[in-house]
Amino acid sequence: MSANTQRANGLAFPDALMREVKQRFLHVDHDHNGRERLYFDNAGGSFRLKAAAERFAQVDAVPDNAERIHATAVELQQIQARATADVRTILNARGGSVYASLTASGAMFDMVRAVAENVPGTNMVTTVLEHPSSFDAMSLYAGKSGCELRVAKSNPETGGVDADEIVRLVDKDTCLLNVIYASNISGAKLDMEQIVRRAREIKPDLYIVVDAVQHAPHGLIDLQKTPVDGINMAPYKFFGCRGSGLSWVSDRAALLPHHKLAGKKPDFWDLGSSAPWQFAVVTEIVDYVCWLGGHFCDATGRRALFEAGIAHIELHERALLSALLDGSGGATGLRGIEGVKVFLDHPDLTKRDLIIGIGFEHIDCTQAVVEYGLRGVTVYERVASSIYSKRMLDSFGLEGTVRVSPLHCHSVADMEKFLQVTWEIAVGAGSAR
Repeated sequence: MSANTQRANGLAFPDALMREVKQRFLHVDHDHNGRERLYFDNAGGSFRLKAAAERFAQVDAVPDNAERIHATAVELQQIQARATADVRTILNARGGSVYASLTASGAMFDMVRAVAENVPGTNMVTTVLEHPSSFDAMSLYAGKSGCELRVAKSNPETGGVDADEIVRLVDKDTCLLNVIYASNISGAKLDMEQIVRRAREIKPDLYIVVDAVQHAPHGLIDLQKTPVDGINMAPYKFFGCRGSGLSWVSDRAALLPHHKLAGKKPDFWDLGSSAPWQFAVVTEIVDYVCWLGGHFCDATGRRALFEAGIAHIELHERALLSALLDGSGGATGLRGIEGVKVFLDHPDLTKRDLIIGIGFEHIDCTQAVVEYGLRGVTVYERVASSIYSKRMLDSFGLEGTVRVSPLHCHSVADMEKFLQVTWEIAVGAGSAR
């Protein structure tokens, strides 16, 4: 396979590695009750690494307070220190502060508030595709600070937001730009490198905050190329455990006034005692991605191994995306199944994460999700009545979509099973009509 073809259509893991990858995750082929199924709702939940779940239980069972001087407390401190370094490994971040919170959504409100309340400006810029935790935070604090909220429109052809559309809203009076890395409805990736560079050409000291919750498990993030001031992740969507959010804030953003105990250092953001398991799980995630990267490179450095691992996760997921759209192993792709419509179907797969939105001619999205469930497939309907979907769907002119979101621990054979089920639903719906 040529390099150009590999880049365009992806490259699936070799069979032996695919088996190893599946074995490292919980409940990939069967649910927790042992029933066979395909779980294609990883944009809403996500598979857990066995090692992450085991480490969570192990570390959370330790009763000791990490803010002590005895051996166990020091061990917990070391767990946190290593994982703090691993957050920087994921992001290729230098300096700044790593911030643990209950959720990534809560962290987003905190970061937006710190900038909006303390940085002069007359306007704030965001996009219509933001998760409510970003959009509503921007709306709330724009109102409180008397700033104009400028909202970049989506592009119905790409499913994303064009850099031009965002940058045109930025001026020297913009105090904050808040953008999502990739849409959790269309999977479209925003050109973050171009957005950051061009926005800072307009205002060199512009504060920029990014929601990377959806994108982080699917593609490489490099803050040396996209120097933003705040970025959040949700470990549960990154093969980890629910109940934790992790963020990084730049040196200057960390020093902005924020909620903290008065006796803590000025750049400290955690409130109360962080749970050590939050950090232990992050290290298991990075260990896994580095293990995967070691199959494709001879590097020894942690960031280099992580980069190789994420790069091949992205390539494998692109191969899965290609199989879903155009078919595989005799199974007709979504683009070719009569009665099925692929929404926001941009042809350049390098600009998409592994999310597809589809609809059926003869049944609505909710009924389609039910039909999938009856056949052992879990997907999710994004409908205009949901606070998590309405603004984005309205921007695309859609009433709803069935969101299909596998993960890299799925195989091409899993995609073929899904296509067969989709064909059966489409044929059955058409016949019933």
